Amino acid sequence: MGDPLFWHRLQFGFTATYHYLFPQLTMGLAFIIVLLKALGLRSGEGRYNDAARFWIRIFGINFAVGVVTGIPLEFQFGTNWSSFSRFSGGVIGQTLGMEGLFAFLLESSFLGLLIWGEQKLSPKGHFGAALALWLGSWLSGYFIVATNAFMQHPVGYTMAADGSIQLASFRSFLLNPWAHAQYTHTMLASVVTAAFVVASIGAFWTLKGLHTEQARLNLRVGTILGFIFSVLVAFPTGDLQGKLVAKYQPITLAAMEGRFESGPRAGLTLVGEPNVARRKIENPIKVPAVLSFIAYGTFSSNVKGLLAYPEDQWPQNIEMLYYSFHIMAGLGTLMIAVMGLAVLLLWRGRLETNRPLLWALMLAFPFPYIATTAGWAVAEFGRQPWLIYGLFRTAQGGSPTVHAGYTAFTTLGFAGIFTVLSCLFLYLIGREIAHGPSSHQA
Repeated sequence: MGDPLFWHRLQFGFTATYHYLFPQLTMGLAFIIVLLKALGLRSGEGRYNDAARFWIRIFGINFAVGVVTGIPLEFQFGTNWSSFSRFSGGVIGQTLGMEGLFAFLLESSFLGLLIWGEQKLSPKGHFGAALALWLGSWLSGYFIVATNAFMQHPVGYTMAADGSIQLASFRSFLLNPWAHAQYTHTMLASVVTAAFVVASIGAFWTLKGLHTEQARLNLRVGTILGFIFSVLVAFPTGDLQGKLVAKYQPITLAAMEGRFESGPRAGLTLVGEPNVARRKIENPIKVPAVLSFIAYGTFSSNVKGLLAYPEDQWPQNIEMLYYSFHIMAGLGTLMIAVMGLAVLLLWRGRLETNRPLLWALMLAFPFPYIATTAGWAVAEFGRQPWLIYGLFRTAQGGSPTVHAGYTAFTTLGFAGIFTVLSCLFLYLIGREIAHGPSSHQA
């Protein structure tokens, strides 16, 4: 069956990618639900509560599938990555444990109150439950991102006598500067995902002539939030994340751009194909000096290429890293353009009658999912060949007694289970969309 490490990596990457399709929507929806409940409290208009009630149901379905698909990831630390867990468990076990013990329980408890407690709680109490749900989901996100940030930029640890790492400063570990940038970038991206989904449903209802008041509300909320947060994902959070990569992972930066040679006034590659064997970018279209400015703040800054570093420290799949980065950046730019045009037409009162743009909004909901998946691929492929950057290599982290055949078999099992879950999920979501808000003015 081949190399066990390959199958360990494939299984974790597959399950993590599939799992994250769900929490990226729930984290963004948690914010939008709070916003809708707040608007309902302030205005006294029932349409905001109707919209919130609908999106709470969508949240609940996503949350349930996210929990089921996230459980295997926790077990894989022990089954597939036991050497890594032994080495780093004294550090990353802190945030993983806190995520399950505090944030997940907070989120799941108040979700129950939101779904089933509206008739028993006052309007302010129900709004408070929405706030707690938002806090729980975003706190959960921080603990997970802080764990990943340590793997990208390890701080607050000390080496133990047995060769493992132990926590030396909980404050430094939890307040890792890499975590700040990565967290804000990730959470804002989750709102973009939710905003595109909200706008997509609004566009669908508008095209079908259904739930007209709710369709109008969803279009307005989705497009405005989608534009604002798409811009914020690019700048300042994306820009800050890029500068951290340039400072702490310069080899990753070079691979993201397919840059082999070093030099000042480094150009930003818009289009091109990396040819690793020939150490060059084929058919490049570049913007001169822009990469130097983005990475280091001046157009004349020197940006090192891959040839300035030992080849055994290069990311192991430069092509995948390069294309993932450019897909993420390209889709991010496209999302800003689509939502910017939608907001302009909304302001002019012409969005609901512009059928081509409504079709574009309805069909654009996969864009943030693809962009986010590509962004995580950049982070994970870029960190290679390290599991913990500069400390612990991926090749050291597997479970030596778990053979490739076992992992291949369970990967196929996960694929089968996820296929069934996908069908059930799509059925339940489709049923909710067809049913629409629980009360509306048609």
